[in-house]
Amino acid sequence: MASSEQMRLLFFTVMLSAIVAITPFSTDLYLPAMTNMAADFDVHITLIQQSLSLFLAGYGLGMFLFGPMMDKFGRRYFVIWGILGFILASVLCGLTTDVEWFLTLRFLQALSGAAATVAIPGYVKELYGKDTPKGMSYLNLIMMLAPLVAPSVGSLMMSVGQWNLIFFLLAAYGVLIFILAVFWLRFPSDKQVHHRSQLSFLKNYQRVFSKKGVKLDILTSFFASFAFFCYITDSSFVFMQVFGLDKYTFSIIFASNVGVLILASFINGRLLDRYGSAKLLAVGTLLAILTASSLVTVNVLGFSYYFTLATLCPFMGCLWIMSVNADSIVLMKFKKEVGTASAVIGTLKFGSGAFAGPLLALFHSGTAVPFSSLLLSAVILACISQWLNFFLKRRR
Repeated sequence: MASSEQMRLLFFTVMLSAIVAITPFSTDLYLPAMTNMAADFDVHITLIQQSLSLFLAGYGLGMFLFGPMMDKFGRRYFVIWGILGFILASVLCGLTTDVEWFLTLRFLQALSGAAATVAIPGYVKELYGKDTPKGMSYLNLIMMLAPLVAPSVGSLMMSVGQWNLIFFLLAAYGVLIFILAVFWLRFPSDKQVHHRSQLSFLKNYQRVFSKKGVKLDILTSFFASFAFFCYITDSSFVFMQVFGLDKYTFSIIFASNVGVLILASFINGRLLDRYGSAKLLAVGTLLAILTASSLVTVNVLGFSYYFTLATLCPFMGCLWIMSVNADSIVLMKFKKEVGTASAVIGTLKFGSGAFAGPLLALFHSGTAVPFSSLLLSAVILACISQWLNFFLKRRR
């Protein structure tokens, strides 16, 4: 591949990653400021924490609504107007002094962000063609830098000013990606009207779910995402309450796991040409079951947190390989309904997070055993989905 083509791929991959990164920035950047926000709004911190749930709900709804629409009307203007809405909502979040308005604006911020980000997998598919799994892996590799740096940036903003600065920073980031989108986000599909889906909103979803084999691949992605949300929801409890670690040590552990995800994305991208998404998904799932089984074992036996960390880190890497390849396999099955397929994947991913908290609370025992067991259960169910998919393919 020519050097100029490599530079083009790198530029567009970074730009598309920067657009997708508005989601982790929006969810992670203000986490260090929640206590201060609760004090300023004169409310309990649990009400501020609900803004995260509202954001995820708005993001899931936005993906559900806008995915089929951009399959029919094109992607570019949804991205541009979505970023504009995100910028406006971010500025107003920083200016408001009323908590009800803040919660409403967070929902609208997510809805706008979804309009921009649900288009990105379609652009990646157009940019990389048959190498879409590699493109998705690189996209996720770059995007994972956002949750790694966001809490630190949020803490820095709090050290130099008030929590409002965090939302003004989000608005400034939105302006940056808006400029990139206006001047450089131009793909052939933006003008090729005849390549767009002519189906209605519901027909697009019907087309996606009626595709042979796709439902089980989507289930695999769902179970992998559920495991991720279990980790995000309960990891602080496991390491800080069960094992008694301080916030500083937990932040290092959290960062190390994000580093593992970045490494897993890099390894996945390097191996895709040789083995393909299907084989990497299968191997990743089997290794995830092995490492999750070890995680359950060390917690049932009451070993120290070093053993939990030693088994959790490789598990998270395997989980990431599962998620990236399952998503890529689904996207590669569609030409005109990529936005709808992305919406299904994204909505179910965030929807899986709604089950994590209640299930962890239901099985709460004061130990890390329920946490570990749910992670193991998720990857076993993912494995069953893949096995059924393989079995059904053999029968056709």
